[in-house]
Amino acid sequence: MFIKHPARPAAHARRSRHRYIASVCALACAVSLLAPQAYAQGKPALLGDKAAFINDLMSQMTVDEKIGQLRLVSIGPDMPAKKLADEIAAGRVGGTFNSVTRADNRPLQDGAMRSRLKIPMFFAYDVIHGHRTTFPIGLGLASSWDLDVVATAMRTAAEEAAADGIDMTFAPMVDISRDPRWGRTSEGFGEDPYLVSRIAEVSVRALQGEKKPIAADRLMASVKHFALYGAVEGGRDYNVVNMDPQRMYNDYLPPYRAAVDAGAGAIMVALNSINGTPATSNVWLLQDLLRREWGFKGLTVSDHGAITELVNHGVARDEAEAAQLSIKAGTDMSMADQVYLSQLPGLLKSGKVAQQDLDNAVREILGAKYDMGLFQDPYVRIGQAAGDPPSVNAESRLHRAAAREVAQQSMVLLENRNATLPLKKTGAIALVGPLADSHIDMLGSWSGAGVDKQTVTLKQGLQDALGAKAKLVYARGANITEDKHIVDYLNFLNWDDPEVVQDKRSPQAMIAEAVKAARSADVVVAAVGESRGMSHESSSRTQLTLPENQMALLKALKATGKPLVLVLMNGRPLDLNWARDNASAILETWYTGTEGGHAIADILFGDVNPSGKLPITFPRSVGQIPSYYNHARLGRPFTEGKPGNYTSQYFEEPNGPLYPFGYGLSYTEFSLSGVTMSQPVMKADGRVDATVTVKNTGRRAGATVVQLYIRDVAASVVRPVKELKDFRKVLLQPGEQKEVRFTIDAKALSFYNAKLEHVAEPGEFQVQVGLDSKDVKTASFTLE
Repeated sequence: MFIKHPARPAAHARRSRHRYIASVCALACAVSLLAPQAYAQGKPALLGDKAAFINDLMSQMTVDEKIGQLRLVSIGPDMPAKKLADEIAAGRVGGTFNSVTRADNRPLQDGAMRSRLKIPMFFAYDVIHGHRTTFPIGLGLASSWDLDVVATAMRTAAEEAAADGIDMTFAPMVDISRDPRWGRTSEGFGEDPYLVSRIAEVSVRALQGEKKPIAADRLMASVKHFALYGAVEGGRDYNVVNMDPQRMYNDYLPPYRAAVDAGAGAIMVALNSINGTPATSNVWLLQDLLRREWGFKGLTVSDHGAITELVNHGVARDEAEAAQLSIKAGTDMSMADQVYLSQLPGLLKSGKVAQQDLDNAVREILGAKYDMGLFQDPYVRIGQAAGDPPSVNAESRLHRAAAREVAQQSMVLLENRNATLPLKKTGAIALVGPLADSHIDMLGSWSGAGVDKQTVTLKQGLQDALGAKAKLVYARGANITEDKHIVDYLNFLNWDDPEVVQDKRSPQAMIAEAVKAARSADVVVAAVGESRGMSHESSSRTQLTLPENQMALLKALKATGKPLVLVLMNGRPLDLNWARDNASAILETWYTGTEGGHAIADILFGDVNPSGKLPITFPRSVGQIPSYYNHARLGRPFTEGKPGNYTSQYFEEPNGPLYPFGYGLSYTEFSLSGVTMSQPVMKADGRVDATVTVKNTGRRAGATVVQLYIRDVAASVVRPVKELKDFRKVLLQPGEQKEVRFTIDAKALSFYNAKLEHVAEPGEFQVQVGLDSKDVKTASFTLE
């Protein structure tokens, strides 16, 4: 989804929006003196029967009122206050997005209550990994491999957003990503269909809650981007997707299906085309698959301007044909364009669009509003003005403790030579790097209503942890990049309030200052990586390396001979070959959110033992992309340690990942026993257990993730080398051991065959259990 200011509103935009909302308030207050409010004109006696209530309401609606419900309008200068007030009162707006306070939304809902049928609007926003409190980005949450941690983040985000009058979030983002060049890799949960599916389920339930209608402190989840958006060709945003059906069903579709099965109320339709047909006009995707095969009963929403873009795709001659294709395919609601409003009346009159097509879309929109509880109370999340917070950004509204605890679980220790970490709170520590004291970059992309100045930077986190016990010496050392083209790109949408602010000193002067700081210290901590705008929508990259000036800084720091600890802040896997060979320790923090600086300090000083595992493979170089663990088996596979001639390999460099899926170190050590199977044969309707014993062989308490993989030895079609099927996070005291038992049933063995039948085929299966996807213990059994 694209909005004019994807990272945060620029100063002039904020001022314009406040003036515009003030005008709306004035209009609403003036008119409200003339007319008492009443709720929707459906029969109150029918409120307990969703279908009957909606049918009764639709029987009263004119064609124009129905078309009005299909509009999802963006708040901003393109929709002036007077125009918006008139549109709402005329029943020509179904919902809005990007208004994020009760005071903003109340006058808009007041306008809806003055429309003829008083159909409430809903208010949506991108609440992706937090709202006022920002949690780690999607890759960080997935790195916890802890569904309770994910649920805490999503539930807290829902509570905060609902308290601001928001009814729907465009989340969770469950696109499988196997190409880290794609900028939106940061938003999702990684490369694996099983892990992402589990997170999708938990996220939907945490956001929506268990009550029907959705409770006042929860939101409707609009899962995105349906479908296959993470598979865009070349990792370039908005590009085409070409994929065979088997791969779709086995690898890329499961997370969307899991979200639907968990009860997601809405789906955001992707911007990309699939095998030549844009998702927005894709009858197979939205009708055959989503509604008929999966049984989805909810609302579909286009991405920003996607219906108009059908003309750019070349499948529609003009906006009229674009509207026709979209509504007939099943795209219910049009985000941020006028196409349905301007074109549907004529299309209905000509018969190119049937009344039933329109009614189907309206029914889903009204159904979503019913499920949000808006017909029962249009102000269920807006509340009364007397209850509005004195300051929407008040410190008391943040959930700092939860943010810190979640962030502690989201980091992955990649290297730790000679037990460099944890650091001692004594002596002198040099902190350098362009991200060491950057408030805005702690938030990460799509940071909701998070305020950058409320974040804890790494510098502040280290200083708070050290107090007077040790000396912290800070030097910036480098800018994010010295490439003016990249800086201009990153600041383009926020030109009057730039996020990337350059230090005017020369790179050599900054490095000299950093080297001086390093020589005066016992250890160097370097915070390097990407600014948050480098891992964002439309921010695809051709290289995964750190910018040249940051590499020059690291090499100069290495030359001092002091232990070098890298703290990475980034939204995608990076090329870390030099870092792996030269750094004393590497901590992958992603973007950790509001309490990130404290949480990183907790890890660096050992107050918390890192337990994160990678949810995505780190490739050796961009030339080996795509690099993912569950790739298909080959006739001539490369075998590590053997000659590569006439095998599937790259001859210039070692093959395989730099860091594999599921990998992550701890400050303690763990051992894993061999795998014991409960029986050698499993009946078709039976189960088998795979058991291992994991032991903490180190000197401190720690947690690790025991991972279960299965390999189908011989199938009717080519199958992956292994697939994740279960995992357990286990906390152990020093010397403690626990037995971990995985139960395997036919579902864990099933896949979509060449006929797209979901089957478990008889034969041998290899069970692999490990603490990452590469180093595993094996056993086998046979399915009858």
